[in-house]
Amino acid sequence: MSQLLQVAPGDIERTSFEILTRELGDRLRRDETTPVVQRVIHTTADFDYAETLCFSDKVIARAKEALRAGATLVTDTRMALAGINKAAAARLGCTLCCFIDDPAVAEAAAREGSTRSAAAVDRAVALPGPLIFVVGNAPTALLRLRQRIDEGAVRPALIVGVPVGFVNVEAAKEGILACPVPHIVARGRKGGSTVAAAICNALLYDCLKET
Repeated sequence: MSQLLQVAPGDIERTSFEILTRELGDRLRRDETTPVVQRVIHTTADFDYAETLCFSDKVIARAKEALRAGATLVTDTRMALAGINKAAAARLGCTLCCFIDDPAVAEAAAREGSTRSAAAVDRAVALPGPLIFVVGNAPTALLRLRQRIDEGAVRPALIVGVPVGFVNVEAAKEGILACPVPHIVARGRKGGSTVAAAICNALLYDCLKET
């Protein structure tokens, strides 16, 4: 049986970060991506993310610039939306939205024979920028997003591409990794709405520390 740690309630998160950082050792990148990697591992207890999280060049600086400019964060699921810290986003003037339950999105998906996640991307690209797309569940959202980027319909300030699953997940992620848009992607099958929210929260908290 594991030994119980005597930790005050207010120290649980700090102690968790100390443990995971110690156990990661040399696997942890000591650069601007560190807070994102740490928070994802803190959320999932999955150390594989130390290797599988991929960051485009200068993405952290560009993401923070967008957040400070009051970006709109568009999530593919209500779960991801629920996991993002609303108070932190509000302090930076950011807006959070999710169109997955929009009746017009459901109608468009039925009409076009697509998924609601793909139709929700079509709804979101009309929003004023800067836009941050946060995808933790639906690879079809990433596939449609790449299509709309290639068409010149949208130029996201950031794509968080971490859907989880087996069907088209890896191909959708690879499409974003090859895309000339700032991105944070979890390569492979792993991911999820909690991972997507953790990435956003890490960026938000880092921004607020600097204000």
